[in-house]
Amino acid sequence: MGTVFAYHLAAENDVTVVDVRGELVDTINVEGVCLDDGPARKVVATRDPSRAFATNYLFVFVKAPNTLSAVRPFTGQLNPATPIVSLQNGLGNEDAIKAALGGQVPLVIGITNVAATALGHGRSRRLGSGSTVVGSGGAAPDTVRAVQTLLQRGGLDASAAYDIRPHLWGKLIANAAINPVAALLNAKNSIVTDDPNAAELARSLALEGAAVAKALRINLPFGEPWEYVRDVVASSQGRNSMTIDLEARAKTEIDYINGAIVVAGRRAGVPTPYNEAILRLVKASENVPAD
Repeated sequence: MGTVFAYHLAAENDVTVVDVRGELVDTINVEGVCLDDGPARKVVATRDPSRAFATNYLFVFVKAPNTLSAVRPFTGQLNPATPIVSLQNGLGNEDAIKAALGGQVPLVIGITNVAATALGHGRSRRLGSGSTVVGSGGAAPDTVRAVQTLLQRGGLDASAAYDIRPHLWGKLIANAAINPVAALLNAKNSIVTDDPNAAELARSLALEGAAVAKALRINLPFGEPWEYVRDVVASSQGRNSMTIDLEARAKTEIDYINGAIVVAGRRAGVPTPYNEAILRLVKASENVPAD
């Protein structure tokens, strides 16, 4: 996702990509970033966060478990007016960013269903079309609109929401129903609707998440949760990031997706046995030694 957004934003802006992987940084500095079959666009890549301290916008695309460590180097180094933009999966990223940068940071949070697969360092291929919705996590309305405009000028379909929570929970529920089921089956997202047993499990996960959202008085941006999940699967039938992480026995975002639903359910007094069970299964799978 970092490659996709860097490519779009580089159409009209100077872009700096910060990454811990030296080989990726070296490749991008030589070859630029490339999306689909379009010409490469020049960006600066670095392992040194200080080279981005003067940025006008800081986009965060790391996975949720890495948010705090990725943002912490920017503490006290950014202009206090610099917007931070998080389009990450799951819940908890907002808290991590504010823990690192302060509760008054002009934070813009949102969701994106832009999907892509990595072809190599700085090279990605889009998986269909997608859109992005942004809203305030502490930023002023003018700042949210400025981020929306920035994305649109880069050629991305972007809109702004007065209340971003329904959209965050909508994506959370879809991710909770699709990602762990496909990951545990080591299959593409389409398994969630193609196999009746997988479908029943995913449906139960989605209904639990929707029940928690209702108890928290969050008006979801859809009527029937399972139909929404089916629509998401239809537009994103590749392998999701949790499937890739679990196959590599890497740490997943399960605590920030199904785990977030479990925690919110306890707070709201709503049982979430399906989400708790899938949470435990994925965490156990993370600990299984690779062959």
